[in-house]
Amino acid sequence: MTSKISPRTRRDNLGDDLAERFAAVRRLTRDWAAPLSDADATVQSMDDASPAKWHLAHTTWFFETFVLRDFVAGYALHDERFPFLFNSYYEAEGERHTRSARGLITRPTLDEVLAYRAAVDAALITALPGLPGAARELVALGCHHEEQHQELLVTDILHLFSRNPIAPALFDAPRKVPVEVPPPMSWIAHDGGVAEIGHAGAGFAFDCEGPRHRVLLHPHMIADRTVTNGEWAEFIRDGGYADPRHWLSDGWAWVQSANITAPLYWHKRDDGEVWTRFGLDGRRAIDPAAPVTHVSFFEADAYASWAGARLPTEAEWEHAARDADPAGGNQMDGAGPVEPRPGSEGGWFGDVWEWTGSAYRPYPGFRPADGAVGEYNGKFMSGQFVLKGGSCATPRGHARASYRNFFYPHQRWQFTGVRLAKDI
Repeated sequence: MTSKISPRTRRDNLGDDLAERFAAVRRLTRDWAAPLSDADATVQSMDDASPAKWHLAHTTWFFETFVLRDFVAGYALHDERFPFLFNSYYEAEGERHTRSARGLITRPTLDEVLAYRAAVDAALITALPGLPGAARELVALGCHHEEQHQELLVTDILHLFSRNPIAPALFDAPRKVPVEVPPPMSWIAHDGGVAEIGHAGAGFAFDCEGPRHRVLLHPHMIADRTVTNGEWAEFIRDGGYADPRHWLSDGWAWVQSANITAPLYWHKRDDGEVWTRFGLDGRRAIDPAAPVTHVSFFEADAYASWAGARLPTEAEWEHAARDADPAGGNQMDGAGPVEPRPGSEGGWFGDVWEWTGSAYRPYPGFRPADGAVGEYNGKFMSGQFVLKGGSCATPRGHARASYRNFFYPHQRWQFTGVRLAKDI
């Protein structure tokens, strides 16, 4: 999940529970990092991923920079070298370390980064009762920002461990007996008409989720669940990755150049008969009934073509999910097992982020906010596609129907999956 920051948000948790929310969010990040060695937390497995140590420090830098530095008189930076190391994309905050070289930051050590977190946490908790409203809003924003990085932290650890030949597990989980028969897919019909999408009402929202506006929906059907591993295996057996008829031109070029033959983390067992997947619990046989995950937009679009369907638009998905409980489904509840689960793919939230066919572009009337914290949405509205619904690695309570996640069409290291749609 790309980090998206903007001050144009609605008031959220700004009462007496803000300190409790801040402490809980910061504690969950530490809990996820607790099993990691210094080496685990330092290595960077690819340009799209960041080391765990960097996530721990960057989220701390956010609170130190935009709250303590800017609102607490006399506050002295914990280390004047850290802003260069742990700034992400904020041009207004000056020069920063190259993203692709974050894995070269062997110092500070993991222990020193954890000490940095502890010092900033203590200073912020002390300052919180006297902070003005604008600063408290930034604390709430920082909590949502850190929740995004919690998901990134988990998926970046997964990618890192997948590159280790011994396939280490971050945690143990009981061996499951795969469910052999996935539930049948049904279709929800919609006659079309004018609908409203975008965030409205109370509660937090990033600026890219608005303004709320009207859209025209054409008659369509949308699947009542996401595509399963078993269904994806049929696509592979039918030569889906080798048939250019189903692929966009850019997607076909990507498949050919990168030799893509299956979802990320899928491999055939030594006997060549059974697909396995790598997860945070190690390498195991795929569960045919569990939602397929770690597929790119290119793969999702090709599968939809093969299945005689298409991807839903962002507006179709959001309208269909408008009354669903965004805190329901299989989402992250703590630093424990994280994976899509069979039987839970029938909801609208959790398990996997769902690719839509909609480009990530501004809504009518959108205006990026001024200042450094307004940089993260508007300038990324080019060449990416919207995903909806949250995943098993999304902290529970973070997702909502209007939430607009976005990635480039070739990216698939996040928990990304597929829901189908059809025209009527």
